[in-house]
Amino acid sequence: MPAVGMSSRGNERRRRRRRSSPPALGSRWLPAKRHRPLAMGQRSSPGSSTSATQRNLPNLFVFLLFLGPFNCFASYSRATELFYSINEGLPSGFMIGNLAQDLQVQATSEGEGEATVEGKQQPQQWGKTPLSFSLASQGLGGQYVNLDNQTGELRTSAKEIDREVLCTEDNVGSSVVASSSSSSSPVPSSESCLLLLDVMVLPQEYFRLVKVKIAIHDVNDNAPCFPMPQIHLFVPENSPVNTRLAIEHPAVDPDMGSNGVQTYHLQDDFGVFTLDVEENESGERTPYLIVMGALDREARDKYITLITAEDGGVPPLVGSATLTIGISDINDNCPQFNETQINVTVFGNSSIGLPIASVHAVDVDQGINAEITYSYSQKVSQSSRTLFHLDESTGVIKLSKRINGDTPRLHRLSILANGPGCIPAVITVLISIIKVTMRPPEVIPRFIANEVEGVVYLRELEPVNTPIAFFTIKDPDEKYKVDCYLDGDGPFRLSPYKPYHNEYLLETTKPLDYEAQQFYEVSVIAWNTEGFHVNKIVKVQVLDDNDNSPVFSQTLIELSIEENNVPNAFLTKLHATDADSGERGQVSYFLGPEAPSYFALDKVTGVLTVSTQLDREEREKYRYTVKAVDSGVPARESIATVTISVLDKNDNSPRFINKDFSFFVPENFPGFGEIGVISVTDADIGQNGWVALSVVNGSDIFVIDTGKGVLRAKVSLDREQQSSYTLWVEAVDGGDPALSSTAKITVLLLDINDNPPLVLFPQSNMSYLLVLPSTLPGSPITEVYAVDNDTGMNAVIAYSIIGRRGPRPDSFKIDPKTGNITLEESLMQNDYGLYRLLVKVSDHGYPEPLHSTVMVNLFVNDTVSNESYIESLLRKEPDINVEEKEPQISIEPTHKRVESASCMPTLVVLSVISLCSITLVTGMGIYICLRRGRKYHRGDETLEVQIPLNGRIDLHMLEKRPVEISNI
Repeated sequence: MPAVGMSSRGNERRRRRRRSSPPALGSRWLPAKRHRPLAMGQRSSPGSSTSATQRNLPNLFVFLLFLGPFNCFASYSRATELFYSINEGLPSGFMIGNLAQDLQVQATSEGEGEATVEGKQQPQQWGKTPLSFSLASQGLGGQYVNLDNQTGELRTSAKEIDREVLCTEDNVGSSVVASSSSSSSPVPSSESCLLLLDVMVLPQEYFRLVKVKIAIHDVNDNAPCFPMPQIHLFVPENSPVNTRLAIEHPAVDPDMGSNGVQTYHLQDDFGVFTLDVEENESGERTPYLIVMGALDREARDKYITLITAEDGGVPPLVGSATLTIGISDINDNCPQFNETQINVTVFGNSSIGLPIASVHAVDVDQGINAEITYSYSQKVSQSSRTLFHLDESTGVIKLSKRINGDTPRLHRLSILANGPGCIPAVITVLISIIKVTMRPPEVIPRFIANEVEGVVYLRELEPVNTPIAFFTIKDPDEKYKVDCYLDGDGPFRLSPYKPYHNEYLLETTKPLDYEAQQFYEVSVIAWNTEGFHVNKIVKVQVLDDNDNSPVFSQTLIELSIEENNVPNAFLTKLHATDADSGERGQVSYFLGPEAPSYFALDKVTGVLTVSTQLDREEREKYRYTVKAVDSGVPARESIATVTISVLDKNDNSPRFINKDFSFFVPENFPGFGEIGVISVTDADIGQNGWVALSVVNGSDIFVIDTGKGVLRAKVSLDREQQSSYTLWVEAVDGGDPALSSTAKITVLLLDINDNPPLVLFPQSNMSYLLVLPSTLPGSPITEVYAVDNDTGMNAVIAYSIIGRRGPRPDSFKIDPKTGNITLEESLMQNDYGLYRLLVKVSDHGYPEPLHSTVMVNLFVNDTVSNESYIESLLRKEPDINVEEKEPQISIEPTHKRVESASCMPTLVVLSVISLCSITLVTGMGIYICLRRGRKYHRGDETLEVQIPLNGRIDLHMLEKRPVEISNI
C-alpha cells in the first residue's frame, strides 16, 4: 500500500531511480507530487438565492453529515514524506536538505501568492504571515539535527551522529529505527539506519505534517575486536586432513556491510593449519580452523599463534587475539613391558605375604588412556593363581598360601598389561620353589604395650625399661637349638626372661623422643643350628607429649619506628615454634604486663602493632616482654623481650627560653665583647636538634655565635647616639624541612660618664656684662648654663667659682645648682671696674666626675664709655688663683633665721612639715627617674638635675631676667 500522501507512480519512479544509482552523501529523496485539495470555506456561486438555500437546508444538513469524515481524510492527506541520505560522523552544520525547496513550496511574504504543487500553479490566499517549519517533538532524533524555522534548512547539530549508537536494538521502535526493504516507499537497504523526524509547516490554516526520514550510512570507523584476548581450541591428535573446527568466538565489528569483518588470517600456520571463513544467511562470517597435516600429541601438545580479523574498509582495519590450539590425546599408544620374562626363586618355608616379584608396563598416553591394569593370562593354572596373588593395580606378586610338599616346584605365570582399547602386553614370571625338609623356628609374640594391627604405640614420656612384648621362640621339630636376637636401630633391647626357657622380653633402653624420631621398625630374628631363620617385624609408633615449650626465633627483638606514625602501625610479626605435634604445638602470643596499653599483639598471628602515634620527645625507648604459650595440658610457655626505639622526626621547632630578652650593656663596650647569651632548645635530637641562630635585623652591628648563642656587637656602642636596640633573632634547626622560631632582643645601653658638661652660656670667654652700681644686693646678675649629654648622676651639674679677679672679687656669688650669679653686697665708688670670675661646671659622674670651665666677665660702671679699653683688658691673660675646693650642693635647703621669738614654734612646725614634704617629693622624683629613665628639667624642689643627651634644650624657655650683654 503506498504511503499516505504519495502517488504510486511517484514511488515507482523513485524505486527505479534508487535501483539505478545508490544515494550519495547528502543526497535526498523528494516527495511525490500530488494535487492540493480544495481549501475549506470557499464562496458559493452568485446565482444561488436565499429562498433556494432555505428550501435545501434539510438536504444540506444531511450532506454535511456525510462530508465531515471526508474532510478529516482530506486534512490527513496533506501529510508528506521526505527521504535523505547522509554518512555518519559528519561535522556540525552539514547541510542535509532544504524542506521548503524539497516540498516545492514557495510563498510571498504578504498579499496573495501562489504555491507550486505537482507542477501546477494554485492560487492561494497566504496572508501576511510567512510559512514556518518546526519539529513536532524534540525526541531522540531532534538531538542530532537543527532546523531553520524560516528557511526550512535541515543541518546536523553539534552532537555527532554515530550509526552504531543510534541503531542499537534498544533504539529500534523509537525515533531511530533500522530500516528494512519495502516496495512501497523509497527506503534504503537493510544495512541502513533511519532517523525519523516529524516537521510541522505552519501557519495553522496551511498546516502540513511532513515525515522526514534520514538514512544514516555506515563508514568504516570501527576496527574488528575479538570478545576475548585469549582463544582456546582443542583438536584431537587423530584428526584427519581437512578437518574443520569452528572458532566459537569470532571477531565483532559494529560497522555494517563491507565495513564489517571480511576475512581472517593466521600469523603462523606451522605448516599444519589454515583458516576458512563461512557466511550464513544473516551475513555473519565465522572463521574455521582446517587441519592440513598430521598431528601427534606425544610429539607436540600445543600450538600458539595470532589470529587476525580484517574488515573491508579502505583502508582496512584489523584486530587480533591469541589463538592457542591444544592437541587432545587419544588412545593411540598401548602398554609395553621393558622385558619379556622374570625368573624368581622361592624357598619352601617362605612366609605368607612375602613379595615374590613385581611387573611394570609403560603407556605414553595421558589420563585414562594411560591407565594400566594387570591380570593373569588364561594359561595360568588355578593352583598358581591360588598360591600367588597378583595386585591388578601395582603388578606386585605375593605369596598367598603356605608352601607344602604337594606344591609344584615350578610355576610359569603369564601376566597381561591391559590398556583401554589395546591388545594386552605379555610378560612371563618363572617361579622356582626350593624344597626345605625341616621347618623353620617359630616366633610367637605377646604384646604388653598397646598394639593395633601390628603397630605398638608408646608415649615419649614413658620411663626407661618400659616392657613392650614377650616373644616365645620354639623349634617345631624339637630337635634343634634355637637362638634369638634383635635387629634394627632404636632404643630397644631383647633379653632372655629368666627363669623361663625360650622366653624373651622386648623393652626400651632410653627415653623416647617424638621430636627426634616418631617411628621405629625392628626385627626379632630366630635361627636354628641348621641356619634356618625366621624374622618377626615389630613396628613402634611414638606418641607425642607436651614436653617442649615454644621457642622464639629471637629472645631479644629489637625494633625501631619513626615517631608520629600512623595509628595501628605494623611493628613486627613474632614467630615461635613448638616441636610438639597437634594442639600441643599450637602457639598463642600474649603481651607482658609491663607493655603499655596502646601496643597490641594478635594472639594467633603474632602481629605486633601500635594503636597510637608515638612521640620520641615523650618517650624514646620501650622495653617489655612477650609470651608464647602452647595449647598443651598443662600449657608450656617461653618469654622474649621486645625493645622499641622511637626514631626522631623534625616535629619540634626551636624554642627560646624567653620570647623577650633584655640585656643591659654599658656604653663604649668593646667591639665583639659578650653582650649576653641567648638560650634556645630543640626537643629533637641529632641533625633535627641542631640549631643555628642569626640576627634578622641589625646584622651590620650585631652578630651571634651559633654554637654558644653569645650576642656580640661588632663595634663599640655609644649611648648618646642610640640608647637602645631592638633585634629579632631567628633560630633554625637542621631538619628537612627545617623548622624555625624567632625571639625579640632588647639591648639597653647604660650610661657612663664620658661627656664633660658643655657650657652653653656664656658663649665666649671674651664676652662681658655691664653691671650698674645701683644694683641692689641679692639681685641676679647673670647665669652660667651648661648641659651634660650623659644621664642620671652623670648629668647632675654643679657650679662653682674657682677663681676671681676684680676690685672686690667676693662681691659676686654663684648658685651651685642653678648657676645663677647674684650680687652679695652693695657696690661702692671704689668697686668700679672689670670683674673676672672663673666658673667650674662639674658633673657627679662615677667613678670620676668631669668638668668644664668658663670665664664670666662683669664690668661695674654706670655706662660703657670706652669699649676698646674693656677689650684690651679681656685680651690680657687674667692672673687668677684657682681654688681647688669642690663645689658643694646642699642636701637640705637653707632657711634664713627669723629673729622673731614669738613666731619660733610656728616656724619650727612649718619647717619640719616642709622638710618632710620636700624629702618625700624628692625621693619619689629620684625613684621615677631611675625607674623609667625619664628626663626632667631642673626645679627648686629637687636636689638633682638630669639633662638627657638626646633632649633638645630650648634656651628661650628658661626663665631669665633681662640683663645687658655686650659682646666684644
